[in-house]
Amino acid sequence: MVVMILEKVPKSLRGELTRWLLELDTGVFVGRVSATVRDLLWSKVVEKAGDGRCAMAWRTNNEQGFSLRLHGYQDRALRDFDGIVLVAVRNAEAVRKAEKLKRTQPKLRGDLDKKNLD
Repeated sequence: MVVMILEKVPKSLRGELTRWLLELDTGVFVGRVSATVRDLLWSKVVEKAGDGRCAMAWRTNNEQGFSLRLHGYQDRALRDFDGIVLVAVRNAEAVRKAEKLKRTQPKLRGDLDKKNLD
């Protein structure tokens, strides 16, 4: 069994997924497909999602009984903790600090390069 949740993706992508999965609610898809089809669908979703967010969960033979994939989430990341996959959620303050650091880092790098040349 596969569950996909799509947010802020093109309607055409949602339409393509309805060929393989049932859309229970807007952006929530459920179905039973082979591993090959599941992986191909995920590749298509990641390719066409644009700035949207995608999550997929499917049944597998591990400790938890399922596996997860995320794409486009700035505030969430999957972390493996001794074979158990956990979702790490960053709070809004941490996200703002990370974005600020990304913006200032190239500027700082340029300043350091100028100092090294002098």
